[in-house]
Amino acid sequence: MHVTVNAATSVDGKLSTRDRRQVAISGPEDFDRVDRLRAAADAVLVGVGTVLADDPSLTLDEADRRVERLRNGRPGDPARVVLDTRARTPTDARVLNDDAATHLLVVEDAPDSRVAALTDAGSDVEVHRVPADDGQVDVVAGLDALESAGVDRLLVEGGGEVIFSLFAAGVVDELSVYVGSTLIGGRDAPTLADGEGFLDPQGLTLAGVERLDDGVVLSYEP
Repeated sequence: MHVTVNAATSVDGKLSTRDRRQVAISGPEDFDRVDRLRAAADAVLVGVGTVLADDPSLTLDEADRRVERLRNGRPGDPARVVLDTRARTPTDARVLNDDAATHLLVVEDAPDSRVAALTDAGSDVEVHRVPADDGQVDVVAGLDALESAGVDRLLVEGGGEVIFSLFAAGVVDELSVYVGSTLIGGRDAPTLADGEGFLDPQGLTLAGVERLDDGVVLSYEP
């Protein structure tokens, strides 16, 4: 599986404010770039924290891209994936609507009542129970489950805990970061890679720089 991580951060590396409130970091040109990334992916993954904070749909914005996917024998929208250890996704979340398939990755002992409710919440929702790693979804096992479901190209859109766990597992192939001309600050504001942090920083290779809107897109390879 090919895993691409994409995110937008302030100039000081924050994903949002300390109260986890979504703020405008990028603009129309970057929104279009992200839509192109989604159109090329089989599935788009976020953590349950992103679902609870922002309630994204994770579907395509441009109808022409949806039509092109259908012409190529693919679903109109990429599948949505939520990394949701304890099955906390609300049953009315936009990622569970009928516009696209949805996969939920939960641990094996996630509450049965919650799993049943989420399975019934949409016509194309699949819940995958996978082993735990230190109480959280084992991301490698989760990616294996997605690969078995036909996902070959995965786009990861956050949040910081999820991104860190994927880098820690060594499964990231590409990283794209839009750095906007915004300063957020705050020691408790989420960053691009939260989690425990690395004692030995991981090196990245800069593969490209592109100016969009009032910021830059930095592309890296691990």
